Amino acid sequence: MHRGNLSDLLAFVAVGQERSFTKAAAKLGVSQSALSRTIRGLEERLGLRLLTRTTRSVSPTEAGERLLHTVGPRFEEIEAELAALSELREKPAGTIRITATDYAATRSSGRNSRSSCSSIPTSKSRS
Repeated sequence: MHRGNLSDLLAFVAVGQERSFTKAAAKLGVSQSALSRTIRGLEERLGLRLLTRTTRSVSPTEAGERLLHTVGPRFEEIEAELAALSELREKPAGTIRITATDYAATRSSGRNSRSSCSSIPTSKSRS
């Protein structure tokens, strides 16, 4: 799928959910005219009218409603997963390697280092 198609679909979902080019343009951070051209281009590529426009309202056509109900939840799922992934950034992860002499390793690798490692859920301690 071409990258432009995804951004066009995202624009369509915004207009379909907001039922307004003005609100959708503000939400997406683009001008109303740019958003209108994007939707028009999407409709031309699909060969279907997705939105019924009047001077006072915007509403999806039957094809637009079908696309909105199919694609809209997918974008919401993607956004939710990206938010969940960002939580992983805040958790420490990885391997810490400590190089020490035999004497230092035997003196410090006792219970204290293991107990401190057990406080980190994803850590492993090797002797």
